[in-house]
Amino acid sequence: MEELLSMGFSQEIASQALAATGGRSSLEATEWILSQTPSSSPSSSKPSCHSPTFQPSLDRFFLSNNNEPHSKRPRRSAAAPAPSAPVVPATPATGAPSATACPPTAPLSERMRPATLDAILGQDHLLGPASLLHSVIRPPATAAAVLPSFILWGPPGSGKTSLARGLAVALPQSSHRFVPLSAVAAGVRDLRDAVDAARRARPLGRRTVLFVDEIHRFSKSQQDSFLPAIEDGSIILVGATTENPSFHLTTPLLSRCRVLALHPLKPHHVEALLRRAVSDPEKGLQVTTRVPVSVDQEALEFLSLHCDGDARVALNALEIAATLAVDRQSSLDDNGNITVTVDHAKEAMQCKHLAYDRAGEEHYNLISALHKSMRGSDPDAAIYWLARMLEGGEQPLYIARRLVRFASEDVGLADPAALGHAVACYQACHFIGMPECDVCLAQCVAYLARAPKSVAVYRALNEARRVVKESGGGNDGVPLHLRNAPTKLMKEMGYGEGYMYPPDHPGCSLQTYLPPSLQGCKFLDWPPIDEKRQ
Repeated sequence: MEELLSMGFSQEIASQALAATGGRSSLEATEWILSQTPSSSPSSSKPSCHSPTFQPSLDRFFLSNNNEPHSKRPRRSAAAPAPSAPVVPATPATGAPSATACPPTAPLSERMRPATLDAILGQDHLLGPASLLHSVIRPPATAAAVLPSFILWGPPGSGKTSLARGLAVALPQSSHRFVPLSAVAAGVRDLRDAVDAARRARPLGRRTVLFVDEIHRFSKSQQDSFLPAIEDGSIILVGATTENPSFHLTTPLLSRCRVLALHPLKPHHVEALLRRAVSDPEKGLQVTTRVPVSVDQEALEFLSLHCDGDARVALNALEIAATLAVDRQSSLDDNGNITVTVDHAKEAMQCKHLAYDRAGEEHYNLISALHKSMRGSDPDAAIYWLARMLEGGEQPLYIARRLVRFASEDVGLADPAALGHAVACYQACHFIGMPECDVCLAQCVAYLARAPKSVAVYRALNEARRVVKESGGGNDGVPLHLRNAPTKLMKEMGYGEGYMYPPDHPGCSLQTYLPPSLQGCKFLDWPPIDEKRQ
């Protein structure tokens, strides 16, 4: 009772809360009070827990171990961080994430983050009328919202965090609570505290939506700590990642979550977001410039085309361009307002933003595209994918090593000189490095793409490996006539007996070299059937 009164609750409300929860814990009593609907009783002299201006912070009064008596709990200093999971700033009336919580000093991309699902652009396959999320958020009148655990997978700036926060606003606040964590800063204790709080809130009729940003940064043991809470329904996990979940998330976690893929934003989506930032007087571009500004259509098109589908890059570049325009005041429109031109946009962007990670999925996507373009004898496409990799910062020696492999795997006996050409390319890249070796790589890529192709050696090796692996009872020994006999004992045992030296026996075509069980087996089909017919 003393703790509840010190938090500003009235005597009557505190008594009701303790009676409803059995007096086991002041934290349970506080959560019970906050979960109740606003009371119609006259306001007391003390602040009411339902007052629009009252929002108590439980972290100031409780530690993570809430079963200890208050007298035995250690006092926490004012500077000590609260161990419980952080909660998104909420509006007092609904508990939903606040749309105005972002300070004016935040970057433009953060200020213009969509506050609702309807404001998100470019992800209609996830938010359309026939999508899974739409059916969960707006269920039929006879059904209740049942949100599954899912992973949001998409490139940076595609709207993963905005979608999760918009989902928190759309869900019924009386039955759901939204708790965000970042895998960059959170640890095992933060996960445990979030799960414990979710289990305490569930008997009160509130399910916890735990949003974990950059979830791929958690270790396997940390990811496995979610499993029991997801399994028993204590939490609804919403993870966000830029990496392929198949490679960076554990299989048990993926089996309990749906993977929802977000697409990079199209240029017209990015342009619409930029126009929204220009026209918004409360959170938009004028908050940064403090004076009215306008943006040329050419500048908007340049930013939307050169951000590679990343809305964050485009918005932050627009903010820098506007700052440059205000500082120089070199461009004024007919009304005397400062205009952001394409020159400002180019200076702010510096260079085209490329979504490329040398250790991520895009690395493997591009090398696969290069390999398949050369295999398909398309030198134009092959050189294009090579340029994409080089501009993304790929190591030239990695590309050269792949070209050496391609020369034997896909060109092979059709042009034996291709292997020497690829090895020479690798040596040239090793000698001179970037940027001078880019032409060497392009020459080799064009050569391999135009070269005749043969996979005869590749198929022969794979077939021989299959026979070796699948031989029943072990592989046959080397026939005696093919063995060397460096000692007298080995000669007496028949090693090398009957071997015919080809230079001395030009007609020794009857001599066999395969084990008896594989006599007549054909691995290498060369020359090709067409050449045999000719």
